[in-house]
Amino acid sequence: MPKLTIEGVGEFEVAPGKRLIKALVDDAGTDQLHACGGVSRCTTCRVEFLDGEPDKMTAAEKETLKVREVDQPGVRLSCQIACDHDMSVRLISRLEGSGRKDQGSPVADDIEPTPNWVEK
Repeated sequence: MPKLTIEGVGEFEVAPGKRLIKALVDDAGTDQLHACGGVSRCTTCRVEFLDGEPDKMTAAEKETLKVREVDQPGVRLSCQIACDHDMSVRLISRLEGSGRKDQGSPVADDIEPTPNWVEK
C-alpha cells in the first residue's frame, strides 16, 4: 500500500488508487479544503509536494492551474491525484484560518471529471 506522509501530521498507509483529497481528509483527518467537491473547478485543495510528485496530471488540473495562475513548483490539486505510490506533501489550503464554514462539498471516489492524463 502506498505511504502518504503529511508534513507536521504523520504517515498513513492509503488504499492504492485512492484520491489524494480523500486520503487527506478521510485517512489522515486533516482539514484540507475542497470547495468544488473535487472536480477541478477551484484551487482550494492545493498541496505542495515535498517528494513523490506524479509525473502526469489530468488535463482538467493543468487547465485549472493555468487559469488560476497557480505556477509554484510542486503545487498540485489533491482532487486530481491518485495515491498509487509513496508521496510526501505539505498542506497549504486548510479550513483553519480560511474563513469558510466547512471544508467543501462531498468528493466522489473516482477522479472527476473523467481523467485525460497529460504530461505536467
